[in-house]
Amino acid sequence: MVHGWNATAYQILNPGISHWFASGGDSVVGYVTEQNMRVVAGAPVCAPERLREVVAEFDEDSRRRGLRVCYFGAGERLESLLMDRGGWSVASLGAQPSWAPADWGAIIARKASLRAQLNRARNKGVSIREHEPRSAEANPALQRVLDEWLGDRPLPSLHFLIEPDTMSDLGDRRVFVAERQGATVGFIVASPVPARNGWLIEQIIRGHGAVNGTAELLLDTTMRALAASGSTYVTLGLSPLSRHSRFDTARMPHWLRLTLRFVRAHGRRFYNFEGLDTFKSKFEPQEWEEIVAIANAPSFPWRALWAIAAAFTSGSPVWLIVRALAKGARQEWRWFRAARARRRLS
Repeated sequence: MVHGWNATAYQILNPGISHWFASGGDSVVGYVTEQNMRVVAGAPVCAPERLREVVAEFDEDSRRRGLRVCYFGAGERLESLLMDRGGWSVASLGAQPSWAPADWGAIIARKASLRAQLNRARNKGVSIREHEPRSAEANPALQRVLDEWLGDRPLPSLHFLIEPDTMSDLGDRRVFVAERQGATVGFIVASPVPARNGWLIEQIIRGHGAVNGTAELLLDTTMRALAASGSTYVTLGLSPLSRHSRFDTARMPHWLRLTLRFVRAHGRRFYNFEGLDTFKSKFEPQEWEEIVAIANAPSFPWRALWAIAAAFTSGSPVWLIVRALAKGARQEWRWFRAARARRRLS
């Protein structure tokens, strides 16, 4: 809470993330180990003047253990440091939008389409109120909504920096809940980015009872509350393979450019990259920050990309795809049976 500058800083407390502490006891790195590689969530959490020393100590500790290092979502401070040292390579994997929340009202005022969405939700009886984190942890209605949302996703649950299981320990987070006709229909979880006086909107969750405009009303209420409390930075987090990235792809190996292009073109069956990017874009972000991965190798290695994928899937990405296909087949079978039953009744 003193040195967390990256948007991912608080997320290193999520389930499944291991922690390495510098010998001075003043710095921490959150990571998962996959493919003999430590995949770091963001960057070391430490004082800016300690970053060089902490990176060197963590790198040496990893070498002694026979592990390589890859920083995912490294941030501009770490990227500048490592790329100046040499022996490191970088890959662009997306971008994240950010706002100064004090300017949010002006954005809404000039976007008639957003105002229409907000009014639609209000007219349908949706209201938003903030819950205390500790009371939200024990709220079964929030867990139900989360289960409904996860059940509708084409992929099994992902983890690492898009971990859905945050409800058991909300700590310093802020939680805004959407209700309609006395029932909980959605919620937002915002995680602190303390060294930037800001917040990461970590989750926007909608249940089966959410009407059109619920997500927009949740975000609008949250942004205005954060502005009122004096926050100066808010991000919606990673948009994978975002078209808003301005990274010079010539810095990446040819195989990686082709792979990412293929994933964006053909991965829609499992993950709607374009839809997520479009949703975040419609709120007119004031900035798109590059999301890069940095590996300690002269050219970005295939193993680093595989390790990142494994970090998000908590295991083999191939097995995740198999499970996703099985989940999709079960869902389509249920739809088929329901349609057949409706025809019989008619």
